[in-house]
Amino acid sequence: MSDTIAAIATAFGEGAVALLRLSGPRAQEIADGLWVGKHPVPSLPSRQATLGALRENEEKLDDVLLTVFRAPNSYTGEDVVEIACHGGILVTRTILGALLRAGARAAEPGEFTRRAYRHGKLDLTQAEAVMDVVRAQTSLALRAAREQLGGALGARIRGARAALLETQAQIEAALDFPEEDIAPETGAILRKRVAGVLADAHALLATARQGRVLREGLRTVIFGEPNVGKSSLLNRLLGFERAIVSARPGTTRDVIEETIVLQGIPVRLLDTAGLRESDDEIEQAGMERTRRAVDDADLVLHVVDASRPAPDFIPESRTILVLNKCDLGEHPSWIGRGDVRISCSTGGGLETLGAAIADRALHGAAQEDWAISINARHQACLERATAALQSALDGLDTQRSLDLVAEDLRAGMEAIGDIVGRPDTENLLGLIFGQFCIGK
Repeated sequence: MSDTIAAIATAFGEGAVALLRLSGPRAQEIADGLWVGKHPVPSLPSRQATLGALRENEEKLDDVLLTVFRAPNSYTGEDVVEIACHGGILVTRTILGALLRAGARAAEPGEFTRRAYRHGKLDLTQAEAVMDVVRAQTSLALRAAREQLGGALGARIRGARAALLETQAQIEAALDFPEEDIAPETGAILRKRVAGVLADAHALLATARQGRVLREGLRTVIFGEPNVGKSSLLNRLLGFERAIVSARPGTTRDVIEETIVLQGIPVRLLDTAGLRESDDEIEQAGMERTRRAVDDADLVLHVVDASRPAPDFIPESRTILVLNKCDLGEHPSWIGRGDVRISCSTGGGLETLGAAIADRALHGAAQEDWAISINARHQACLERATAALQSALDGLDTQRSLDLVAEDLRAGMEAIGDIVGRPDTENLLGLIFGQFCIGK
């Protein structure tokens, strides 16, 4: 934390402009050692881009725009200098090398955001949201990341923790002064408060699935017998020829995966080998992969040939039964069966299928309900918290020893506190910020 760090903040490659960042106690001093302008860097106004140049050993490095953000009013809470230069690969590397030779240290992945967290500019949920914003591939994922970056999740967590802290204080007071028993009406208030936090924790846990879908995509497997149009359906949904289509059974041997966006939801489409009796060793391996893909799927598009007689099977709740080849005429055995009817040849019914996939992903909820979507780390913390709080609630109901109730509340508060971050979570911080890109 006492070092001054530097990094290229823009993506690797050529572009019109690139940005380099310095952050730390010597940021202004190091930048000033290379700066050529009308005024030295320490006297430049904050948050105002100034035109000048950078030189090292009398050699001009580039014409730049330099902006100073003075502590604590900066992203990291430290002195920050941002340098906008021409966007060539060589020029940015040359400037970064000069900054490092002048006394800066190369930043580690996520170190700028980690310093922002350390200086109280962000809580841990907001820090994680920074990377979610960078990685968002859909409008819905970006909206959820922005809500979390704005502090929506952190505010709910801090509110829950404050309610538990107040409850804990009252119970601790009763333990310190045993002659002052908790009055029945006070006990009812304490129970209501714990029950309220528990209910809120369960509500947040219910968003875990949608959070995973937004970040990883809805894993959707296209499944069925050979020659029912699985690969044709993949190509139609993608809008280009991704999979080889042939009348010969067994053409698809491996799982083919591509991603599309439906109503703001990323959908990972997996085209699989058709299931049939076969002595071909490679085809058997492909069918085994199909079975594993179906087992791991969030949603299964079970494609059938509507022009053939309906086989006997019972679709699962996570399955959409897709009747394909409806342009060839529908066999009477399909009357009253099937969720969606399409034709990959003509494109008919594909919009209806897309809407059905999105509806299954949303589970009938409005997109606005996805504003807060927890990740796997939040889920693990909340599961620990709910177990502890349920135990505390049971203790209050059965008038168990207040010592035990207090211990359960402490465990619940610690688990909830881990979501927004606590000082003793160094290993956790290393795991989180190690996933960031350098310069962020």
